[in-house]
Amino acid sequence: MQEIIAAFGLDWKILLVNGLNFGLLLFVLWYFLYAPVMRMLEERRERVARGVQDAEEATAKLSLAEGEVKKMLTGAGKEAEELLSKARKHGAEKERELLAAAQGKSDQVLKEAQALAEEERRKALESSKEEIARMAVLAAEKIMRSSVSPKP
Repeated sequence: MQEIIAAFGLDWKILLVNGLNFGLLLFVLWYFLYAPVMRMLEERRERVARGVQDAEEATAKLSLAEGEVKKMLTGAGKEAEELLSKARKHGAEKERELLAAAQGKSDQVLKEAQALAEEERRKALESSKEEIARMAVLAAEKIMRSSVSPKP
């Protein structure tokens, strides 16, 4: 073995120092480079895993929110339909009330007009009776004057 080491030009002292230097270099690189890089990779892996989990939770929340929105829209549509139905019913009821009030008012106006016309007719008849009575008196007076006056 000595011959092989001598053939390759190796010195055991240099080999030992190189081994210690390699071990020291390996320790320094592991402590200052490998461990921090591994910590950084682990943190990044955790961040990615947390991001995936957050994305899954956000997707679940989004689907729940979409379901709620659909429920709310359906409820709002039903509520709007009910309000519209109530408004139509109320409008039809109000229309009937207004028509009934207008019919009542027109009946009242017609009765008042008929009563006024009847009153005017009665007054005209009374006036005519008075006029006829006055003319009859005048005619009778004229007849009496002509029968009372001497005939020449």
